[in-house]
Amino acid sequence: MGRNKFSEREITIIRKLLGRKMAGNRNQQKLVRHTLRTVFEFNIADFNVQGKAYGPKELDECLRRGVIHVLDDATIETMKERYAERKQRDEALRQAEAVAEGEVVDWQEVQRQWEEYYGKQETTPNDNDANQLS
Repeated sequence: MGRNKFSEREITIIRKLLGRKMAGNRNQQKLVRHTLRTVFEFNIADFNVQGKAYGPKELDECLRRGVIHVLDDATIETMKERYAERKQRDEALRQAEAVAEGEVVDWQEVQRQWEEYYGKQETTPNDNDANQLS
């Protein structure tokens, strides 16, 4: 499920992309749908009737019915920041669970242990080359 709250600027761009999708060939349509999903978190499937085309006219109908809401830019940016924080927290939790289950190794902990054991030794490629030549 994607977003249903967008800024006026985002709606304008989404409308143009949907117009481009309606006029494009299959590959162009795929590219537009991918852009809508990844950049705007706009999933056409959230708003259209299965099997029917979804274009600018259908977007305007969703706006008229209140299915899609237009908010000011500041509110949208705040929502995006909260979403990014939540996504980062969820990823950290997922990573911690994977480490606890033994599925993956915590590379940061391994790096810390390495530096603790060996110390921070800084070698340059030239030092290694000189050692090999001796």
